[in-house]
Amino acid sequence: MHDILVEEEVLAENERFARENRSHFVEKGIFVLNLVSSPGAGKTSLVERTLEALRERVRMAVIEGDLATDNDSRRIGRLGIPVRQITTGRACHLDAHMIHHCLDWIDEVAPRLLIIENVGNLVCPSDFYLGEDVVVTIISATEGDDKPLKYPFIFRKSKALVINKIDLLPYTDFSVEAVKGNALVVNPHLTFFELSCRTGEGLERWIDWVKEVAGL
Repeated sequence: MHDILVEEEVLAENERFARENRSHFVEKGIFVLNLVSSPGAGKTSLVERTLEALRERVRMAVIEGDLATDNDSRRIGRLGIPVRQITTGRACHLDAHMIHHCLDWIDEVAPRLLIIENVGNLVCPSDFYLGEDVVVTIISATEGDDKPLKYPFIFRKSKALVINKIDLLPYTDFSVEAVKGNALVVNPHLTFFELSCRTGEGLERWIDWVKEVAGL
C-alpha cells in the first residue's frame, strides 16, 4: 500500500510540472514533439532528418534524454540546431520536472518547434506526461512486430507510429501489416509512417505530417 501511495505522489508531482510546462509552451507558441522508442530504433536519426528538412523553414530546438553520454547531442549540434542534454543516470525516462528545468534555455533559443528525444524505453515514458503536444513512438524493422501488444501503454498514448528501417525488411521476419494490426488493437486512431532514415524512403510524408500537426 505504501508503494502505491509513493507512486501516486510522484505522478501527481509530475502532472503539476507538466501542466506548468504545457502552459508555458502554449504561451510561447511552441509546438512540442515527444519521441519515444526502444534503444536503437532510430530516434536520433529521425530527429536529424527532420531537422535537415525543416531548418530553413522554422526555428527549432532539441532536448536529448539519455542515461549516459552526450553522443546524440553532439550529433544534433553538428547540424547547428540548439540542443540541450539531459543525462538521467539511472532513470529510464524523462519527467516533467527535468523539462521544467530547461524552460529558461528554451526561452533563450526561442524555437517554434521543440523536439524531445526521450530515453530509449517503451515502458516508463508512458507514465510521464511532459507537457508535449504529441507523442510519437518509433519501432524498427529489426524489432518484434508484436511490440504494441507487449508494451501497449505507450502505443495507446501516441498519435503516430513510425516504422523505421524498412530498407532492412528483406532481411528480417518483421511484418509491417502485423505491427500495424497489433498497434490498431491498442490504439485505433494511430497514424502510420513507413520509412528509412538511411535511404530517405518515406521521409517526405513524415515531414509533411509534422508541418501539418505543428501548423508550420
